[in-house]
Amino acid sequence: MVSQKMYELGSKRSVIREIFEFGKKRAAEIGADNVYDFSLGNPSAPAPESVKQALLDLLTQEDSVSVHSYTSAQGDPEVRQAIADYLNGLYGTDYRADRLYMTVGAAASLSVSIKAVAGTGDEVIAFAPFFTEYKVFVEAAGASLVVVPPKRDDFQIEFADFERLINEKTKAVLVNSPNNPTGVVYSEETVVKLCELLKAKEQEYGHAIYLITDEPYREIVYDGVDVPFFPLYYANTLVCYSYSKSLSVPGERIGYVLVPNGMEDADKVYAAICGAGRALGYVCAPSLFQKAIAKCLGETADLSVYKENRDLLYQALKEYGYECVYPQGAFYLFVKALEEDANAFCARAQKHDLLFVPGDDFGCPGYVRISYCVPAERIRRSLPAFERLAEEYRTGFAQA
Repeated sequence: MVSQKMYELGSKRSVIREIFEFGKKRAAEIGADNVYDFSLGNPSAPAPESVKQALLDLLTQEDSVSVHSYTSAQGDPEVRQAIADYLNGLYGTDYRADRLYMTVGAAASLSVSIKAVAGTGDEVIAFAPFFTEYKVFVEAAGASLVVVPPKRDDFQIEFADFERLINEKTKAVLVNSPNNPTGVVYSEETVVKLCELLKAKEQEYGHAIYLITDEPYREIVYDGVDVPFFPLYYANTLVCYSYSKSLSVPGERIGYVLVPNGMEDADKVYAAICGAGRALGYVCAPSLFQKAIAKCLGETADLSVYKENRDLLYQALKEYGYECVYPQGAFYLFVKALEEDANAFCARAQKHDLLFVPGDDFGCPGYVRISYCVPAERIRRSLPAFERLAEEYRTGFAQA
């Protein structure tokens, strides 16, 4: 007999992937230009030229065997040193190469970090809305995910509920800013309050509570908004980063976990990260792209296209009567469904070939996520469909 839990995970994709697969099928039926797929956070901005040049240099100027060989399990030492140097220049820190662990993207970073610090009987807290796979990662480690309800007026942290839910079983807290699915960036006031509360709870419970930060959208912010870097506020922070969004290389699956020097028992935590990577089979991230990103540190794709998309979509939907959360970063628009059941709303939208994701699996029923990291022309073509959908609800079609 197979594992029932693994069977359930494998026989049904995440809701995001289910809608994405439906979109591909629908595109084959009526043509891709007639399907307005906003399901997947798949960057549309081309990777910067520096990525192409780095790969060409590696493939044409370096020894083929060394380029494609295994690196150390935790990653190439020179790559890790380059990342440490880059972070230290950016934040005025003294991070070390031997506290960086290269990973197969942010999903691996999160899975490794959670498994390193939490196990059976432990609890991990997340703030709704949150990326749908957090529950999978936490439960795979044997722990339980505890969800803090959303603060729907501004989608910062609802501290009253957080203080009610945190307890001596809490081993870690997951945060994601800029946030998927809202696009909200946690303010410095929110970050300071969260970190001070965690310090007090560590003292009260007598053990570390790890803050695990999910940061693939760190560079994608608008209007001069600042993204506080959590390790500068809280020593026991594990930083999970991916180059998927900033460099527009999601399919290459390359990222890292950072264990900051100031963390309590940092060497032991780093060893646990390495052990979790070993247990999960995540040793030696792809060597070619380890070396490539080391040549592209500080570079990004042209992220300005996402601001243009945000402005276009947000302004149009507000005009049509939709209630939208204003995104400060990332490339998602979180929109209140035009009926109580977001799944039913998404089903009705599909009749207009509008594909977006209900908020239920993000821990926030009644909303939908619209991913606008798509060509601007797709947004422009979709606007009449959004307007027709809103008009149907205004005229009572949903109740007919």
